[in-house]
Parts: sequence; structure tokens; C-alpha cells
Amino acid sequence: MKKILLPTDFSEIAYNATRYALKLFEGEECTFYLLHTYTPAIYQAEYLLHSPGQIGLGDIYQTKTTTQLEAMKSKLQKEFKNPKHTFKIHSAFNILVDEILETIENEKADLVVMGTQGASGAKELLLGSNTVHVLQKAGCPVLVIPPKFKYEKPKEILFPTDYEIDYTGQRFRMLLEIAQTHSSRIEVLHVSMGYDLTDLQLYHKSKLDHLLGNTAHLFHEVPNQEIITAINNFQSKKPMNLLVMVKNKHTFMERLFIEPVIKKIGFHITIPFMVIP
Repeated sequence: MKKILLPTDFSEIAYNATRYALKLFEGEECTFYLLHTYTPAIYQAEYLLHSPGQIGLGDIYQTKTTTQLEAMKSKLQKEFKNPKHTFKIHSAFNILVDEILETIENEKADLVVMGTQGASGAKELLLGSNTVHVLQKAGCPVLVIPPKFKYEKPKEILFPTDYEIDYTGQRFRMLLEIAQTHSSRIEVLHVSMGYDLTDLQLYHKSKLDHLLGNTAHLFHEVPNQEIITAINNFQSKKPMNLLVMVKNKHTFMERLFIEPVIKKIGFHITIPFMVIP
């Protein structure tokens, strides 16, 4: 049974991400953890000083968020009516990112699915700060759903890679299970830097080919360019349903979130985006 963590702030964006997760795994037995954290605004100023007037404040917030989570749980059960899905609510007085990381560890979660505001207007940020921190630190795959994205089966999955990592079955288990469940095709995209692949890269590519096995997949080689440009160009020619990337020190994930070049390219998350640690 899969264990899937669904952080929520009770917004429509968060609910849309939750809806996507339930549809993605509608045919599988899953336990979904509806998680919400709260930090009273007065916490830093007075709560730490043990102000008598604030005694019991945490209990009030706990009761309120628990009630909201129970209402969300009932709404999901009524909307989806899926006997294969079990829901557990989790309310905590904590920083969101810290609680997500702790819950992943404590519950041995297989996946985190969360929504994001994305980039808009003057706020030239690829993803919200909480989402970025979770992507950077989570020990399990994280699936980010853009706002207002309507669910579509992940028939076409784009997987950009530099062949610098050792591909293992355990690391790619979630991706392979999603692909097999939905009869997906994985498009492996490599941006050539003008040099032939090294022996180690060729070995990794061969291992990836073997790992994908009976899963439909194709390898693509494109000329030297920014990875985000390559992703956008590929999607403009062939629409994708899901973007999957591996985060490690050898790849471009850190640059993807930090470098100012992101603002110039104007890359926006328009399809679900899964990051594998």
C-alpha cells in the first residue's frame, strides 16, 4: 500500500493537487495523509514569553485545523467514493517544511504531492519557497501540481537527464509504477554539450535503458542549450503530461531554482513536475 503525503493550506490550489493525487492513484490501495501546520502570528513575540493571556492558544488552533482537516477528508470521501483509499489527518504546531520532512521519515512516505503558486507577475519565482525547500530536502519523490491544472493521465513523461547518476530500481520505483499503471511512454532527454558521452555516461545510459525495460521509452539527444530551453522546446513540439527530474549535485536542479537566468527564460511550471532525490 502506498503512503502519500498531501500538505494543505485549505486553498483551492492545494485541493486541486490533492484531487490530482487521488485520480493518479485511483486504481491502487493508498493511505493519504492530509497534513496542515499552524503557527499563531503571536507565537514569536509573546507565545515564547509564556504570556498568561496566550495559554491554550495552541489548543484553539489545533481544534480549528483538526475540524478543517476532517471536513476536507469528508469532502474527498464523498467526491471520490474509492474503497481503496484511506485518509488520515495530521495537524501540527510546526513549520510546514519541517513537519513534512518529519512525517516523511516517521510514516515512511512514498511520495509527497503538493500544489504551488508558480511564477506570476512581479514575483519572478519558479516555485513557492516552501515547495522549493521540500524539493531540496525531501527523502522521497515530490510531485508538484501547477495551479488550475486539470488532471490528465501521464501518457507522455519527459525525463531530462545528464547520465551522470547511477540509475537504480529503488530510486525510480515511483516513476516506473506510474508509467506501468498508465501505460506511459518515457521520453529521455539529454542535452549534448558538444562532446561524446564518456564511458561512465554510456554505462549509465545502458543501465537506464535496461531499467526502463518493458516500459515504452525513447532517447533524445539535443544540441547544447540551457536545459530549461530544451525542455520548453521539446514540449512545444510534443506536449508532455508529466516532467520528471532527478535532484543531485551533478545535475542542474540547483541552477533551476537559483540562477537569475530563470527569470530571463521565463520558465513556468505548466505540467505536473516530479523530483526524485
